[in-house]
Amino acid sequence: MEFLLSLLLLFPVFMMAVVIHEVSHGWAALRLGDDTALRAGRLTLNPLKHIDPIGTVVLPLALVFFRSPFVFGWAKPVPVSFLDLAHPKRDMIWVGAAGPLSNFLMAGATASLLRWAAPFLPEWIQALAQYFVLVNLVLGTFNLLPIPPLDGSRILAGILPASWARRLLALEPWGIVLVLAALYLGVMERFLWPLVRLLLKGLGV
Repeated sequence: MEFLLSLLLLFPVFMMAVVIHEVSHGWAALRLGDDTALRAGRLTLNPLKHIDPIGTVVLPLALVFFRSPFVFGWAKPVPVSFLDLAHPKRDMIWVGAAGPLSNFLMAGATASLLRWAAPFLPEWIQALAQYFVLVNLVLGTFNLLPIPPLDGSRILAGILPASWARRLLALEPWGIVLVLAALYLGVMERFLWPLVRLLLKGLGV
């Protein structure tokens, strides 16, 4: 019963974070000349349009079930045609950064609101807000890993020389395997989790 109650409360919060993350990619691409996401109907906050069976459902539920100190995952990537961007190599950086940036902005705004409104809110609302801050910080840092198709790989590809960028992006078919390997090797615990805790401390949460 406790698990089901946690799931009912926490999963919608997680979905909000990943959906806004993906819509931010599509919105940035649209502003920079590519309307692929718009034509595909992905510039919507309807979560059904963004669900990835593994990244949005199986992995987060497993982490909640096993009482992981952090919950993360991903939504179905918003389609972007980088060649349709006004300046493909440069704009790839902005499109890639838009998702994590949206997470950090949501975390910062929620933490600021929580500091001001906490005395007026029930404890369970405060707990959900704190969880929303945590989820956004985890998603933002996790997606900055330079592993295709995570956003860090798009940012890095926009910085690297073209030949190196092509080699990096060619790893995308192996992306899920590489992400799972990174998790198995303790990347979250050793590198990302300390960064998340530092950010939480900075936000006063």
